[in-house]
Amino acid sequence: MRNRRVLIPFLLALLALLCALSLLLGASGLSLRALLSALTVREGSAYAILVHIRLPRLLGALTAGACLSASGYILQSVLMNPLASPGVIGVNSGAGLAALLAMVFAPHAAAAVPAAAFAGALLAVAAVCGVSMASGASRSTLILSGVAISTLFSAVMDAVVTFYPDAAIGRTSFSIGGFESVTLARILSVAPFAVCGLCAVALLHAELSILSLGDEAARSLGLRANLFRMVFLALAALLAASAVSLGGLIGFVGLIAPHVSRQLLPKEADGRFAVCLLCGALLCVGCDLAARLLFAPYELPVGILLSLLGVPFFLFLLLTQKRRNRHAGS
Repeated sequence: MRNRRVLIPFLLALLALLCALSLLLGASGLSLRALLSALTVREGSAYAILVHIRLPRLLGALTAGACLSASGYILQSVLMNPLASPGVIGVNSGAGLAALLAMVFAPHAAAAVPAAAFAGALLAVAAVCGVSMASGASRSTLILSGVAISTLFSAVMDAVVTFYPDAAIGRTSFSIGGFESVTLARILSVAPFAVCGLCAVALLHAELSILSLGDEAARSLGLRANLFRMVFLALAALLAASAVSLGGLIGFVGLIAPHVSRQLLPKEADGRFAVCLLCGALLCVGCDLAARLLFAPYELPVGILLSLLGVPFFLFLLLTQKRRNRHAGS
């Protein structure tokens, strides 16, 4: 199934099935008749569960999955590094620090946490881009700048927790990641940024493909490599920050989805971005559903389940890349 005309409809059908199961299944199961009745009557416990709990959670998983996969797709293309993910450019650490500060100084303002996470993620990328541009904006400089700033933000977070130990509880739940606290109001506040970011990447997909060929090839085709690298990094930050604002520091989606899309469409680059978005949405919705059902009535945080999947996947990629480098050297 390596033809996009067959693959994309299949992934859409699979995603629709998972979405239906996400709305129907849970601690209190809703039958299809109860679901339709709740939508018609618009009152009662079934309607409250559907509209205020399961629907926001589903929309949050869909949005975060698409945004994280798009962010990882951009980073792996721009940096030409198959191991790149949103954490590489400091998005997670910047969002985590800002969210922690919001928990400390505005503990009763629940809406302040996602807003602060969004601002912190963008600030982290602005810092990485500033350092990189001052030193030449090369791919290696971007990665090293991201690692350095991530380390700095992590140290500040540890210092904050040391002086304000009560904030450690809120930091833990945010760091693990999940969609159980997503509301429709939060989704509506994040959706414009997510939609604008995804549309911009779709419109600039040709430039992204050229940039992934390398700086020399891009310049020979008339593309300003350094400028577009900064543009795409800003878009990656915008998308990752949108996801962080909804689900916390969810990891590995931006690493796994782009690789899966390349395996499913190795020769058709045109449809690969759409497949990547669908893979990210499938991964988040599927893991969220599994987290609710595997240990019911207890619930496993989605971030833990994604880490259990992502760490072996990352190690596999690391070993595979090392093996390829050996063959290339010989």
